[in-house]
Amino acid sequence: MLLNIRAFALTFAFWWGVGVFTVTWWVMIRDVDHSGMEFLLTLYPGYSVSVWGSLIGFVWGFVDGLIGGAIFAWLYNFIAIKLPMKM
Repeated sequence: MLLNIRAFALTFAFWWGVGVFTVTWWVMIRDVDHSGMEFLLTLYPGYSVSVWGSLIGFVWGFVDGLIGGAIFAWLYNFIAIKLPMKM
């Protein structure tokens, strides 16, 4: 079975964007130390732990997830074609 690359990439992009958005809001609402968010602060330009930053994080996460999901699905299909299924 092969993956539909476009469908997988869009699904992964949506969930990655929602994940960044949700984590940002969770940190804001809980008012916890956001030093663990330093990676996202350096990875996504314009991102911050704020309302506006959560929207920017969603967009960057969507783009990041789209690329990562497409690469993952393509690699999966490539390996699935090369390796014969044995039962």
